[in-house]
Amino acid sequence: FFFQAEDGIRDYKVTGVQTCALPIWLEKIKIELQERISITRPKIVNAIAEARAHGDLKENAEYHAAKEEQSHNERRIQEIETTIATANIVDVTKIKSDNKVIFGSTIILLDIENNQKKKYKIVGKDEANAKEGLLFYKSPIALELVSKHTGDFVSVKTPAGEKNYEIIRSEEHTSELQSPCNLVCRL
Repeated sequence: FFFQAEDGIRDYKVTGVQTCALPIWLEKIKIELQERISITRPKIVNAIAEARAHGDLKENAEYHAAKEEQSHNERRIQEIETTIATANIVDVTKIKSDNKVIFGSTIILLDIENNQKKKYKIVGKDEANAKEGLLFYKSPIALELVSKHTGDFVSVKTPAGEKNYEIIRSEEHTSELQSPCNLVCRL
């Protein structure tokens, strides 16, 4: 999976050690971080203080539950902070796609078997959710779609058998993103 900037100065290589995501996902995790720090953390601290006031901590289930919740919350805060700190922003509007399906593309597929249309967006691992049409760029269907054009046919092997699709439309960097379309790579 390589992306080349239009300026030709550098190639962006996406390998197994990198996780890529769109900026909207980065904004979502920043919001989650702020909520965990400013809302969840104080609630947990209050729950611990209240449980302590009940006396003996050895047999205090409320105290132990609050401490476990605190541990989970602090671990997630640290994970999000690390993700944000190690993020590299790459402007995908400068990626030469030659009208091919690339990371960040929204694709409408026609299922040849049942004549139903499906809409997908190729995204990073952390934001992937097949039920919402967000495909991890290393998933079998995304791997088949990458580098294809509108009108191309793809065949995907799934646990339920082989599925055949026609690419009805491929949109790069769709307007559903409110900020300039970048991709985030975490090393």
